[in-house]
Amino acid sequence: MTTEYASTEPTREAVDALQGPVLIEFGTSWCGHCAAAQPLLAKIMADYPQVQHLKIEDAAGRRLGRSFQVKLWPTLIFSRDGKTLSRLVRPTSISELEEAFEQLTGEC
Repeated sequence: MTTEYASTEPTREAVDALQGPVLIEFGTSWCGHCAAAQPLLAKIMADYPQVQHLKIEDAAGRRLGRSFQVKLWPTLIFSRDGKTLSRLVRPTSISELEEAFEQLTGEC
């Protein structure tokens, strides 16, 4: 699991070109909702080592977040081979994360 938000964002084209299961997490280090989600993400990500994790610092005017229509933090985008499968906004339970990860990895 990636622990720090990247201040430099990749292009949307680069993200769409990623192969396999990918979790894109948008947020900031000072966001309380983002901090509250970290223990849940750490627990679930330990069970899915095959999922690539991009942790992107978001802010007004950041192109990548806007291209995914991010409005609240954290927003989690689950994609496989460049296609968005699902999204969670401000997750608060392991069960909703588990469902999204199972869909992402095809373990449903």
